[in-house]
Order: sequence, then C-alpha cells, then structure tokens
Amino acid sequence: MKKFIIVLLTISMLVTFGGCTSKQKGEDSKVEEIKKAGKVVVGTAADYPPFEFHKEINGKDEIVGFDIEVAKAIAEDLGVELEIIDMKFEGLLPALVTNDIDFIVAGMSADEERAKSVDFSTSYYEGVQRLVIRKDDSDKLKNPEDFKGFKIGAQKSTEQEDVAENQFTEAEKIYLANITDLVLEVKNKKIDGLILAEPVAEAYVKRNSDLFLADIVLEKEDGYAVAVNKGTADLLGFINKTLDRLIKEDQIDKLIQEATQLSEQ
Repeated sequence: MKKFIIVLLTISMLVTFGGCTSKQKGEDSKVEEIKKAGKVVVGTAADYPPFEFHKEINGKDEIVGFDIEVAKAIAEDLGVELEIIDMKFEGLLPALVTNDIDFIVAGMSADEERAKSVDFSTSYYEGVQRLVIRKDDSDKLKNPEDFKGFKIGAQKSTEQEDVAENQFTEAEKIYLANITDLVLEVKNKKIDGLILAEPVAEAYVKRNSDLFLADIVLEKEDGYAVAVNKGTADLLGFINKTLDRLIKEDQIDKLIQEATQLSEQ
C-alpha cells in the first residue's frame, strides 16, 4: 500500500513539476517575445539588387530592396520596429539557428537541405536563373557546354551554386560570398560567366555596359521564402498571413518593379 501511495505521489509530483517546467519554457511565444522587445530583427545579404542592396538616400547609406519591403510589411503587421542585419549569405542560417536574428529575408529558396535546420514560409516570389558574361564573349559563350575550359562563378551556398555544379559540369567553378566581388571578377576577366537570379542579373547588366545577359534560361527557381527558426510556429503563421495579404493585394509585382527602378538610379 505504501509503495502504491509513493508511486502515486511521485507521478503527481512529476506531472506538477513537468507542467510548471513546460509553462516556464512557454511563457512567451516568439511573437509575444518580439512584441515585448518592440522590434524584430531580420537577417539579409545586401548585395543582391533588386532584392536587397545598399543605396545612398538623403546622404545616408540605407539597405533597401524588394525583400526589405517584405520585411517592413511583416514588422508593420507585428506592430514593431524593424532592425536589419547585413551579413554574408552563408552566415544567415547559423545566425538564425542561434537566435541572433528572428527571421531571414534574402532571396532564399526553401530547399530540402535548408529545411532540415529551419522552417520556411509560403513562397512569395518565383523566378529563373540567368547567365551573365562579358559582352565581348557573347558570340562564344552561349550555353553551359561552351564553358569547357572556362570559369563559371556563383555566390556561395545558393541555388546558383547548385546550377553551376549540375549544368556547368566541364567548367572550373569559382564561388565567392559577395555578388559584387563576382561581378568584378567577370569584368576583370578572372571569371568568364556568372549565374544570377534574373532580376539581379538584369540589374547588374544595366549598370555595366561591358556585361551581357545570355539568352539562355538556366533553371527555374524553387521560389523565395522567409526562413524562421524551428519551434517558432506562431511567428511563421504570422509571416504567412502577411505574405498572403501582399499576394492577394497584388503588391509583389509592384514592390519588385519599384525596387528594380531604385536599383537602376
């Protein structure tokens, strides 16, 4: 009988303490935590016009672009300030996992490998991959097969890197962290071609008369999505509502057109 009572008491204590522990861990949801802080922190890699890039506005360096407008809409719906942290693309996921940032908006596709460590929103933009080369090479470098013995570039840890590996099998690959560095490598004849998302490729070609956008479409993208940490389903649901609203209001095309125009000024 004593053993039975002790077992019951032990179970009762475990349930009670377990309940308290669970409550303590879940006192504030991610959204509540953000609202208490009065700000939400977005991570991005601001060398990707028209999605995210640096621009001098009224004499001040600002991070602007299509993705930044999406982040602003999320912050506005949350009713908090937006803090933007600019970092290298390959550093974004580690920063999210360690809670240094609250979410990522950086032209990031929701591939299976990334989804092992973070969760993704619904897709808010889909595009294609394009090839940027020097104008002088437009007659000889038209397809991936033409790059045998040549160098192809892409940004590290991106879908463009996957395209380089899968389609430019005979080319030497050069992967760098920053797109601006890659563009300079093409212009300085250290890389012969560069794989970029179409709006980004178009933006750089328009700003550089010595560059050329090849006619070939390399690959359709999986679609860009917002990344959040695992275990923050409430924030993910909130972000999806904002994205759904932007899509239903036909704001996506408008925002990307405005960002493209700003990147060309």
